[in-house]
Amino acid sequence: MELGAFSISLAVSNLAASKVFYEKFGFEVVGGDASQNWLIMRNGAHTIGLFQGMFEGNILTFNPGWDENAQPLESFTDVRELQRQLREQGVEFVSEADETSSGPASFTVLDPDGNAILVDQHV
Repeated sequence: MELGAFSISLAVSNLAASKVFYEKFGFEVVGGDASQNWLIMRNGAHTIGLFQGMFEGNILTFNPGWDENAQPLESFTDVRELQRQLREQGVEFVSEADETSSGPASFTVLDPDGNAILVDQHV
């Protein structure tokens, strides 16, 4: 099962303080908009998103169709196919991709401990 690029989206209480903290670990801002309370930071192949006031809890994120630099892949497993495979294995969904659509779509599941997993295809 090819899930694409991986990142973690962190629900932070203070965007500026979190940015400074992760910069100490070598992360640099590569996207986002601090005036809208979100930043994307990267250190090599590792990506974290910092989101203030946008959602509760942290989210594991997979992006089918993207490599670790958010560049399109030539071939990948479509989010709707991933959803079908997981459904066949008995996974329950919080939100689902429209399986009759094509292009960008997403679904969300919770792991046994309630951690959100977002599979979010942008291509």
